Amino acid sequence: MSLRQFEYALAVAEAGSVTAAAEMLRVAQPSMSQQIRGLERELGVELFARTPGGLVPTAVGLAFLREAEVAVSAARRARATARAGADELAGELLVAAQMGFGTRQLPGALGALRDRFPRLEVTVFEEPSSAELDRLCRQGVLNFALMAACDRSPEYAHRLGEEEFVVVLGEGHPHLAADRVELSDLGGEPWIRFDRDSALDAVLLDVLRTNALTPATAARVSQTATAVRWAAHGLGVTLVPASAVPLGYEHLARPVFPAVSQPVIAVVRSGAGPGETALLDLLRQEAWHESALVAQAS
Repeated sequence: MSLRQFEYALAVAEAGSVTAAAEMLRVAQPSMSQQIRGLERELGVELFARTPGGLVPTAVGLAFLREAEVAVSAARRARATARAGADELAGELLVAAQMGFGTRQLPGALGALRDRFPRLEVTVFEEPSSAELDRLCRQGVLNFALMAACDRSPEYAHRLGEEEFVVVLGEGHPHLAADRVELSDLGGEPWIRFDRDSALDAVLLDVLRTNALTPATAARVSQTATAVRWAAHGLGVTLVPASAVPLGYEHLARPVFPAVSQPVIAVVRSGAGPGETALLDLLRQEAWHESALVAQAS
């Protein structure tokens, strides 16, 4: 097996076909097909099921691809380290954030990081599941992550501050007259919730149960911005990190009582390089303790 075969298999899984993957990687389609078939022969398993809709990873294929992603990420980091000079860094930095975390702080920090290292390719994504985010960290796939809970040593886990949660109400909602909304007053409200395995939905369920409220579900969504916009139109109320409230909707968000917050922990990979270290320093300069709503509105 070769690293190139790993990269080809990951590309096929992403693109859904050998042809599209070959175009994406700018290689000849017959060569890629041969490499994928050779990999399956060597492993003695079928990595992809051939369906009318394209190539779909099998159960064994999914397990293999997870490990292949770890190997490819490690190789890219090794190349980046080798290419890094005293004043210049090149390569790839993979950053993940628990959904809703760092929405206000990350863009500025990443922009400053790009100014400092213009040849550094940064990829950022939000992960709804805290368990999946922790798994990716442990496997070494991620260079940097923002999450609420981590049992790593202080060498790798750095507390940046807190994310305060706010309730978002519809236009004209009577509770908008208050500076802070008591959770007990939301007993009859339908809720816009998140995917069942997401960290945000777990926070909401814990808050509602702690305050003896029944979570009547109006809708489930996958993005905080969607939840806020639907709440603004009166479909229901929602609970999100304050920094995740999009610009233009701050007037519909209120802190809650009892207050709800989660720590924000930056997790860097073992053997962090200058890219991860610089990003950590930049995020430490961002405001995490003051109200995100005040910061957005000012």
